[in-house]
Amino acid sequence: MNGSPFLIDPERAQAEVEAFRRKLEAGMETLKHVGPIELGTTPREAVYREDKLTLWHFKGEKPPTAKTPLLICYALVNTPWMIDLQDDRSMVRNLLAQGEDVYLIDWGYPDGADRWLTLEDYIDGYLDRCVDVVRQRHAVDALNLLGICQGGVFSLCYAALHPHKVRNLVTMVTPVDFHTPDNMLSHWARHVDIDLFVDAVGNVPADVMNFAYLTLKPLRLNQQKYVGLVDILDNPKEVENFLRMEKWIFDSPDQAGEAFREFARDFFQKNLLIKGEARIGERTVDLKAVTQPVLNIYAEQDHLVPPAASTPLGDVIGSSDYTALAFPGGHIGIYVSGRAQKLVPPAIHAWLAER
Repeated sequence: MNGSPFLIDPERAQAEVEAFRRKLEAGMETLKHVGPIELGTTPREAVYREDKLTLWHFKGEKPPTAKTPLLICYALVNTPWMIDLQDDRSMVRNLLAQGEDVYLIDWGYPDGADRWLTLEDYIDGYLDRCVDVVRQRHAVDALNLLGICQGGVFSLCYAALHPHKVRNLVTMVTPVDFHTPDNMLSHWARHVDIDLFVDAVGNVPADVMNFAYLTLKPLRLNQQKYVGLVDILDNPKEVENFLRMEKWIFDSPDQAGEAFREFARDFFQKNLLIKGEARIGERTVDLKAVTQPVLNIYAEQDHLVPPAASTPLGDVIGSSDYTALAFPGGHIGIYVSGRAQKLVPPAIHAWLAER
């Protein structure tokens, strides 16, 4: 009909429907042959365990050339395997290939016994003991520390409180100013009665956290990606990659209630870190005490930790050796995209090698 706002070519429409049907048929066949989805593909050994925590040491194809070991401190809100998702998308594997000697803290899955763990328990307790294990294994006074997202906040606090144990500090997608106008997660957190919430639920269920993250971009994260799944149903490798990402997203640990209360209240709601008023136990975290060389890597399209939340770091630390590196991607792409594999691990290694 000439006046209709909808111009539909019947033959093209039929062809698209037929292509969709073939994709679905191929997808059913593909899914029947997908084996177990594994995360964390790089060979590793556990060198220390405590409560739910495991400290992993990774094994590369060749001996490390770096003289100072690198300890990675991940966030509590997900498992750390985003940085070792699969063979061809592994920041860990690429750091090893550069010559780094890599350790990783796997926080595990808190349960009722962990309800009263505090930030002091995590930072001055677990993290400090992991640092000491690595230092003792390598007979070094200080190591290189790489903190990711919330783990970057932990690492900043640790470097300020234990400066003699950290030689160089690398932060990735790490918030410092939690009250920037474009920080959607912070805007949400500031309107929650955190005390009432934690008192009611105890440990914070992983499903609650996942729901909060997914609702920040509901169309893209809840609908668009599943619509796009149809386009790859006839590609077994792409389907496996999709399922691996989904497993990581939804295989999240619960959050120890007291530590969650402290982090949400003091960092998200009160923005105490950048104010120099955050406290870990009885000690105040003064970022001016971070005098080690610092490399701050942020993602330009990050919706969880927008650049404006991360870039003020250089203005509030005491180090005279500060480098900022912008990555053209998002909060997850900085670990798993092909571009990230080529740019980020080599940049970290080159920066560390100069120091």
